[in-house]
Amino acid sequence: MMVIANGNLRVDLKLIADMVEPGSRVLDVGCSDGSLLSWLGRHKNVDGRGIELSMSGVSAAVSQGLSVIQGDADTDLKDYPTGAFDTVILSQTLQATYAPRDVLANMLRIGRRAIVSFPNFGHWRVRVGLALGGRMPVTDTLAYEWYDTPNIHFCTIRDFLVLCRDLGITVEKGIALDREGRVLPFDGQGVLANLLADQGLFVLSRS
Repeated sequence: MMVIANGNLRVDLKLIADMVEPGSRVLDVGCSDGSLLSWLGRHKNVDGRGIELSMSGVSAAVSQGLSVIQGDADTDLKDYPTGAFDTVILSQTLQATYAPRDVLANMLRIGRRAIVSFPNFGHWRVRVGLALGGRMPVTDTLAYEWYDTPNIHFCTIRDFLVLCRDLGITVEKGIALDREGRVLPFDGQGVLANLLADQGLFVLSRS
């Protein structure tokens, strides 16, 4: 389970928040209950918008006075105008999209930068579980059985970096995280990250 940082924000979301420029225009894709947008509004005075698939998440966010609409990253990002935002955020959602390649491309069309985090399917526990147990693994960051998971496109950190290269996306920063969202002491783009990180967090821009 993710630990909570000061101010009732998950540790990994606080890392994302620290990367957002004060007063900037932000779109949080898959914003859940709007916790990150709320924090950014209070502490960084951002012009924040959100898109969330679940109606319960939208209702929770709107009840806080946030500008959040119901929508799907796979189908609705194409409707946003080019260059509408400074930063587009996709936290722990990429693996649940039907077309991750198109989602990333659209994020970097409508935003100057993108911040993306996802669970790493290349983690050693996942590899050992598959090799020795012969079954799809269930971990803290991949917490569903194969038959009821919302995650439809598992990827490793290495897979993600290759996709960014193929799309001509610049990886400005890569951070390796443990299962509680805390920063690990090695490069997020290296071999150790692909093997030992439970999650990856990346700042992206167009080449």
